[in-house]
Amino acid sequence: MHNILSVQQNSFGGNAVIWIFVFALLCMVLFFIVKMIDTAYVIKHKKPFFVHLYPFLRKLEKHQKTILTQKFRFYNRLTAKQRRYFEHRVASFIKDKDFIGRGGCIVTEEMKVLISATAVMLTFGFRDFYIGLISKIVIYPERFYSKTNEKYHKGEFNPKLETLVLSWEDFEQGFDVENDNLNLGIHEFTHAIHLNSIKERDISSTIFSDSFQELASMLSSQDDLRDRLVSSKYFRKYAFTNQFEFLAVAIENFIETPQDFKSEFPEVYGKVKQMLNFNISGY
Repeated sequence: MHNILSVQQNSFGGNAVIWIFVFALLCMVLFFIVKMIDTAYVIKHKKPFFVHLYPFLRKLEKHQKTILTQKFRFYNRLTAKQRRYFEHRVASFIKDKDFIGRGGCIVTEEMKVLISATAVMLTFGFRDFYIGLISKIVIYPERFYSKTNEKYHKGEFNPKLETLVLSWEDFEQGFDVENDNLNLGIHEFTHAIHLNSIKERDISSTIFSDSFQELASMLSSQDDLRDRLVSSKYFRKYAFTNQFEFLAVAIENFIETPQDFKSEFPEVYGKVKQMLNFNISGY
C-alpha cells in the first residue's frame, strides 16, 4: 500500500510539474503574440495598441479631486471614463515621486496635484506615464539661483540627478492665462519626457522619439516650412534656440492653442499629436 501511495504521489507531482511547465509555456507564447500584434500595430498606426490597462484604479481624495476640478482645466475636458484614468495616474505619480520644498517653500497638496496633473496630461497618451528619469521634484517659491550656469532660473531639469526643479510662482502663472503659449510646467516636463524617450525603449518612448526624429527631418529638409515658422511669430523666438527648445515650445503651443497650431502649421501639429498620442476632445 505504501508503495502504491508513493507511486501515486510521484505521478501527481510529475503531472503538476508538467502542467506548470505547459502553463508557463502558454503564457510565454501569449506574451510573444501580444508583443508581435502591438509592434505591428505601432508600425502601421504610429500609436500603441492599447494605453489604459490597470489591475485596479487608484483614487484621489475628495479635496484632491476638487483641486483638479477648480484649477486644472484640462481635467474638465475629459469624459467620465478618462477622468477616472487621469485620477489614477495623478495618484500614482504623486506616490512615485519625492516632492521637496526649497528656499522656504512648504510643499502643499495643491502643488503635488497640479504638478503631477501636468505630467499626466502630457503623457496621457502614453502607456508608461511615470517619466522614469524623474525621481525628485524640487519646488522653490520663486525664481532660484542655479549653479549649473550661475543664473536665476524659473525651472530646469537635471537628468543626472533625476530632478525637476520649478519656481511655484512661475508654474502658477503658466496656467493663469491658458492661451498665451507660455507654461513653465509643460515646458520643463517636455524636456524630461524627451530625454526619457531617448533613454527608455518602451512603446510610447519609441513612438515619441521616432516621431521627433521625423519632425526634425521634416524641418531640416523643408526650407519653406522652416521660413514660415520663423516669420509667422506663432512660436516665440526662444523656440529657435535648438531642437530641444523648439519641441518644448511647440508642445506648449499644442496644449494651449491647438486649433491655431493646427490651422497655421498642420504638418508640424500632426507630428506633435503623433508624439503625444493625443486623443482628447479639442485636439
